[in-house]
Amino acid sequence: MSKPIYKIVDELPTNNMTIMVLKSLDFVVPGEWNNLVGFDNTIREVTGETDEEIIQQIGDRAVWLYNDKSQGYQRSMWLYQTVDNADKALGAAALANKVGNSIPIFGFLNRVTPNPDKAQAIDLSIKLVVEVLAFCQVNGIPGDSIGEFAASISNYSGEAIMRMAALICLDGLIPLGPDFLIKIDSILNNLSPRDLEENRTFNSINEEIPGEDSESKLNFIGNSFASVRDWMSGFVEERDLSPDKIMDNIRGFIEVSDDKLDYVAAFLDMTTNYYEHTGVQTLARSLIDRAYAEI
Repeated sequence: MSKPIYKIVDELPTNNMTIMVLKSLDFVVPGEWNNLVGFDNTIREVTGETDEEIIQQIGDRAVWLYNDKSQGYQRSMWLYQTVDNADKALGAAALANKVGNSIPIFGFLNRVTPNPDKAQAIDLSIKLVVEVLAFCQVNGIPGDSIGEFAASISNYSGEAIMRMAALICLDGLIPLGPDFLIKIDSILNNLSPRDLEENRTFNSINEEIPGEDSESKLNFIGNSFASVRDWMSGFVEERDLSPDKIMDNIRGFIEVSDDKLDYVAAFLDMTTNYYEHTGVQTLARSLIDRAYAEI
């Protein structure tokens, strides 16, 4: 039995590496994300309600919706959690007790290994696929509705737009450089089904990706990326984002060395779970919105 939704939201951290990194990215989507923690707090924030009895009713309905497996919320939660865990490594534990306002990681960087470009491209693409699948699950539409997802992404706000900003910055620009979209495009076009089968992130959610076999799943991954490539390109251009600009902001929260951006990206993979964290917040908001409309 999975954890109750209220417990998952209540147990979201208020200060750790993930929170500091997301705060450092506020300049990308100013004011869109605040770290909303606690189930009742989220109900108050989302609905504006102050009446305890109504808050209780909304909470009860949200819990009921979450527990109804046909609604897709539990499956979406599993996807966000699983894809984030797949790109972590054991080293994260070594940092758990060092969280403060500034964390020197020079020594730690010697013990991490960056993903090769191919693995990094697959990781970003699979995270994007998770976003497509979770969007479809929560909105009750078929899991292969890439077009509907692509049409909705320009309306993203709050936790959802922060998640996409972090995906672009932490999984795109920092490890792969300013031409990350061209690189990913090229890598996906030259990827074989076998390459996919050897990737840990793919294997963690393989069963959920539409397609009969690895080749058709690879096509789905490629189509998902292609559907938002122009949007991502526009996002980067409008905000004049670059690896250096992102690193300058991250340095305001965490002490990191300048030169090895791929190592920094690997370190951030190991020590953050921004996809899961903002995914929980997005699902809680969606559940509560719906519960409020239904009571």
